[in-house]
Amino acid sequence: MKLVTFLSDVAMPFIILMIIVYGLIERNKVFDTFLDGAKEGLSIVLSIFPTLIGLFVAIGALRSSGIIDAIVNILNPVLNLINFPSEIMPLALLRPISGSASIAVATDIMNNYGVDSKIGLIASTIMGSTETTLYTIAVYTSSVGIKKTRFVLISALIADLVGMLVSVAICQIMF
Repeated sequence: MKLVTFLSDVAMPFIILMIIVYGLIERNKVFDTFLDGAKEGLSIVLSIFPTLIGLFVAIGALRSSGIIDAIVNILNPVLNLINFPSEIMPLALLRPISGSASIAVATDIMNNYGVDSKIGLIASTIMGSTETTLYTIAVYTSSVGIKKTRFVLISALIADLVGMLVSVAICQIMF
């Protein structure tokens, strides 16, 4: 265990040192290259900033409006038929939209039901097997200027749905 801790402590400094040594061997201006990369990174941040602001405002409106609770109440009969716990539904709705909102919901689930409960285990499995799809698509496509994301969005949301359903099924079987 001490070896793993040591390796994880020295991994990043070792990689940085390797990059610097390689740059010096190749006679590259390492610091200038680093500054060019930092400038490019800043321009990417500035280009995706409006998209991020829009997503954060939409997420805040969803959470504070109570619409998520209304959707859960409407879907509750269907959820009962497929043995999907309704306590997980807010997480399932927010996970494709926002990582921070889904972490907040998952934390609430853990606080209310416990980390070792079936609901807590399902929430953890969903968090590990799904992605913040809308955020990821918005950030990556806006940074490179892609406008037509319809098919990417549909396939990614289907993958999230499958990940959530399989997470629930596996946790129902195993626990």
